[in-house]
Amino acid sequence: MFERPQAGERAVLVRLGLGEPVRPEDLQEFEQLALSAGVTPVASVTGRRERPDPRYFMGSGKAAEVGEVAAANQADVILVDHPLSPSQERNLEKLTGRRVLDRSGLILDIFAQRARSFEGKLEVELAQLKHLSSRLVRGWTHLERQKGGIGLRGPGETQLETDRRLLAARMRTLTQRLEKLRQQRDTGRSARAEIPVPAVALVGYTNAGKSTLFRALTHADAYVANQLFATLDPTVRRMRLPGGSDIVASDTVGFIRELPHELVAAFQSTLQEARSAHLLLHVIDAADARHDEYIESVNAVLGEIGAGDLPQLAVYNKIDRLDVPPRIERDASGLATQVWISAACSQGMELLQQAIAERLELHVQRRWLNLPAAAGAQRARLFAAGVVREEQSLPEGGIRLLVDLPQVELQRFAAQPGVSLEFSAPPVRSF
Repeated sequence: MFERPQAGERAVLVRLGLGEPVRPEDLQEFEQLALSAGVTPVASVTGRRERPDPRYFMGSGKAAEVGEVAAANQADVILVDHPLSPSQERNLEKLTGRRVLDRSGLILDIFAQRARSFEGKLEVELAQLKHLSSRLVRGWTHLERQKGGIGLRGPGETQLETDRRLLAARMRTLTQRLEKLRQQRDTGRSARAEIPVPAVALVGYTNAGKSTLFRALTHADAYVANQLFATLDPTVRRMRLPGGSDIVASDTVGFIRELPHELVAAFQSTLQEARSAHLLLHVIDAADARHDEYIESVNAVLGEIGAGDLPQLAVYNKIDRLDVPPRIERDASGLATQVWISAACSQGMELLQQAIAERLELHVQRRWLNLPAAAGAQRARLFAAGVVREEQSLPEGGIRLLVDLPQVELQRFAAQPGVSLEFSAPPVRSF
């Protein structure tokens, strides 16, 4: 049985170009993933194939070469930048005599190291177990032996079957715990919805600068590091835009190409913050030559989690590396579609706040709400949300409030007993 890789182990990186040569950028990103996992890359092996080999993924000659390179460099683990089947991993391990980890397993290992919240740890463990469930036989031939002895006689049960049964039981337990946590998160989200505040979510390719931007916008003590998947657990903070209006901003996990499906499935509750937002801030590394490709990868994951149709504002970050000035770009109708900033250098932050305000105005209307004297709880919620612009007393003892609310919230308030909505109001410049 091969042991799990530990921090500081020496690794050989393997990357094949399927139908095309290996791009240096792909190998560089994989090296960053390896460093993020705490291993030390000591050598890399590249090659080209038209299609994967069913036995080793790579050809037998290339697999032998990988084994020789691993032996020459005293590598402890072989990292393959492709998803491998359980049999391919097992065959490579038998051939090389070293543990083999594919791209999905490597990303899962990074997530296991970075998860901090209880919910995040459960989600990562569930994803790991799903990934492991089809790989129980790797290097564990002893698991195929049947148990025997007092109390275990009869048809018997192989150790492998026992482990699969225990694994399934643990996965059911994790699923039930996560379901309870998701219900609690939904309850918290519903409570926030009772205080109607527009919500924005920061999404983007990993290491694009989301956490740095989140910190600059909300002044939250968010962890920032120049590494892939620096933060995993969602962070939600209020922020105030020019004009005094409050919004809710959430920082989500970074995306990456070929993100393991186990993680996408497990992190549904975390990614719910993106699905429930009024506006997505798509943070892009403007200095990266492959940012167009990364944009497509992020949009593909957003589509997979059901957030592909949400309004987006593209935020091109790190312009300090390009020596270009901050700016807002608009479409033919004057709608702000792109903002060029540098979160680390605080360049263009006012323009970004302006663009966010303009985009949220499309969802917010300024109207007068007439509340009865007994509606003190509704008045308190509106003031707590920071959406009240003016307050007047009515002759009959009621309250007249000038508020900035999405149309759906306005209609919800107007449907309550004793509440009326006036349709004459100042121009909608809510932020």
